[in-house]
Amino acid sequence: MSLLRPGASPDAELMIEAGGHYLRPPIMSDFKPWSEIRAQSHAFLKAWEPTWPTDDLTKTGFRRRLRRYARDRKEGRSLSFLLFRSSTNEILGGLTLSNIRRGVSQTTTLGYWMGERHAGKGHMSAAVAMILPFCFDVLNLHRIEAACLPNNAPSIRLLENAGFHREGYARNYLLINGSWQDHLLFACLAEDHAARPGKLAPSVEGILKEFL
Repeated sequence: MSLLRPGASPDAELMIEAGGHYLRPPIMSDFKPWSEIRAQSHAFLKAWEPTWPTDDLTKTGFRRRLRRYARDRKEGRSLSFLLFRSSTNEILGGLTLSNIRRGVSQTTTLGYWMGERHAGKGHMSAAVAMILPFCFDVLNLHRIEAACLPNNAPSIRLLENAGFHREGYARNYLLINGSWQDHLLFACLAEDHAARPGKLAPSVEGILKEFL
């Protein structure tokens, strides 16, 4: 089943939309609201993320981030999105498909973050529900991997509710908040997703040919 809207151009800006949310890659005009929500959420996010560069919340840092995203997107290695509320176009958080591997793997790694004032309200669950059919039905991937800290109960619950299965425990897996930390490993396969009832069918516009 195609998720492209009728008449959508393959060269259009990529957007995934369902219900009251949409995902799209960040652009320079997002800098102000992005930097504000990240700054307001710094204490909340630092326990779950790598240490931020000293200029991370500056225009220069954001511009460098966009250049890296564009390069990775052009090379078919990753896709980065911001999550918006449709009714207000407010940035709620972000989601990334990184380390996309083709060939015999057909796998990507899912990562995400949520602004503190929006956390625990189901927004990221909605985003993950949108990204899974995009990964499986549009990008034709077979496996979506994710990892989270063992004490991150909300993230564990989100992944399990989305259909991910716990597959392992990796010691000192990622450098988070300045120290190497263990992580729980999760994955959702295309057949896992296909077997779930009531799957979301989001609309998607602007598929980049590098990923097909």
